[in-house]
Amino acid sequence: MMKIKRRIQESVEALLLPNKVNVIFGSRRTGKTYLLDRLAEDSPYKILRLEGEDADTHILLAERSIANYKRLLEGAELLMIDEAQAIPEIGKVLKLMVDQVPGLRIIATGSSAFDLANQAGEPLTGRAYYHTLYPVAQLELSPTQNLLKIRQQLPDRMVLGSYPELFSIKTREAQEQYLKMLVNAFLLKDILAFDGIRNAAKVYDLLRLIAYQMGKEVSLEELGKQLQMSKNTVEKYLDLLTKVFVVFRVGGYSRNLRKEITKNSRWYFFDNGIRNALINDFRPLPLRDDMGALWENYLIAERLKKYAFTTVTTPDYYFWRTYDQQEIDWVEYQNGQLSAFEFKWSSQTAKIPKAFAEGYPQASFEVIHRENYLPFIQ
Repeated sequence: MMKIKRRIQESVEALLLPNKVNVIFGSRRTGKTYLLDRLAEDSPYKILRLEGEDADTHILLAERSIANYKRLLEGAELLMIDEAQAIPEIGKVLKLMVDQVPGLRIIATGSSAFDLANQAGEPLTGRAYYHTLYPVAQLELSPTQNLLKIRQQLPDRMVLGSYPELFSIKTREAQEQYLKMLVNAFLLKDILAFDGIRNAAKVYDLLRLIAYQMGKEVSLEELGKQLQMSKNTVEKYLDLLTKVFVVFRVGGYSRNLRKEITKNSRWYFFDNGIRNALINDFRPLPLRDDMGALWENYLIAERLKKYAFTTVTTPDYYFWRTYDQQEIDWVEYQNGQLSAFEFKWSSQTAKIPKAFAEGYPQASFEVIHRENYLPFIQ
């Protein structure tokens, strides 16, 4: 695997405090195990490392007693648990450890955010810090790339995405096969592992529908009709897909002006490569008819990564559209400031919609294009 310094490593190291747990979430294959390796290499602490999916780990932790955990952790200053969501009642286990073993620091990773959060959240109130590991961000690549290389690799990032192992795979065909395997073998596995989710085909079909409508307004009722499922089931599946970091929702912005649309949502993918694997389309950009949607998804996903890595709080974010088809791709609101952005691949100019300018005269407006996009995402 290409050695890429992940930005959250510094955040985790800064929060490795006695009797605290650092929980690292992320979809499978985003590099959580690799991150633990790097943290271990740089750590000044004596480390005990456990694998959550190993049966021996379950046996070691099964006796939930202070005496057992003190024996297990004797001499250890830092406990690392990979894939911790596989351990039954992991939250209660971690709580007992950090409460009863003086000076112990813990790092736990989990690919299934909703499972680990549900198990760890309440028992670890006040005892845990939470981090999310996304596919590699451009701001993580930039320290090892010059501007020419960044520009040359942009088409690959838009079509193949940024999962870490892609950077070590030599051929385009092998990269495409890897992404297909990732979708079928790993990402859907996280969904199907949970009670009440039995139909892999329906989840896959839902993801494909979202992929084809990426960046467009989506009606849950219409999705339900197409999939022969209830609106509530569609909503449940989308919630799970959000919690395993496959897709995310963007709502419409409005201050209750009658002509503004807010009922439907737009859905985006955390990684363009996963989206393209779902629809089995890895054609190069000049041959595609969805370049605008790919550009929009890429910029928005990278923007959210930037906020996750570099700021304390992420602004509220939306799209904006009126019933007469005036629209803006991306709107951010924070501390009383409204900022609007339009994304253009093939053009560097766009006018602010009249209704938006009149309704929000204090808002800023900027067009993000191929020549000026880097400050927007890093």
